[in-house]
Amino acid sequence: MEIIARIRNDFPTKFGLPRQSGLVPELVSTIVFETEYRVAEALRGIESYSHLWLIWGFHQAVREGESQAWRPTVRPPRLGGNTRMGVFATRSPFRPNPLGLTVVKLLAVEDSAEGKVLVVSGADMMDGTPIYDIKPYLPYVDSIPEAVGGFTEEKATYHLSVECPEELLAQLPEGQRETLLGVLAQDPRPAYQHDDSRVYGFAYGDMDVRFTVAGERLTVVGIERKEQV
Repeated sequence: MEIIARIRNDFPTKFGLPRQSGLVPELVSTIVFETEYRVAEALRGIESYSHLWLIWGFHQAVREGESQAWRPTVRPPRLGGNTRMGVFATRSPFRPNPLGLTVVKLLAVEDSAEGKVLVVSGADMMDGTPIYDIKPYLPYVDSIPEAVGGFTEEKATYHLSVECPEELLAQLPEGQRETLLGVLAQDPRPAYQHDDSRVYGFAYGDMDVRFTVAGERLTVVGIERKEQV
């Protein structure tokens, strides 16, 4: 398969990313096509759709020190990282073929110095993620209201209350603030870590965000510009 495009957004690492698409609709990303696929005709008519399917690669789904052979069971974060489930009963990135499937909302088709780009919201993909295909989402085919979500339904409504001092939030451009609060409410910690005294952190754009979690309350303790290396 050929990489046709890459995603661009404010999340340079996996930490902090929503675990599924659509959980943080405020998260805006741009899809930039590889040079060979910067052909305007290939996007003709795409603006008539509200949502798109993205087929992409878990390009950083590598466990250091472990064999690259596939494993039949994984430990989903939503189950605390201790319960094993069949790999095909989960959306774990550690799969025989590390492919992801995401639905995003199409906000705009724009001209840029890199040709036509797609501006989308609700992605669960880090900056630089390779995209292998884009397909229109068809609500009369792809939406199944009576579908059952398995073990994931137990955590479907889980979120944290977020406290962030105004002076810290003001460190971010206005357009990034709601996105950050939405990401934090989804509890970006590894599911197996519940240390009330620990300070967690991740990169968001050119800023470092640090926070603590006690019970179901997340408190932001720092938002600072990243040190230049």
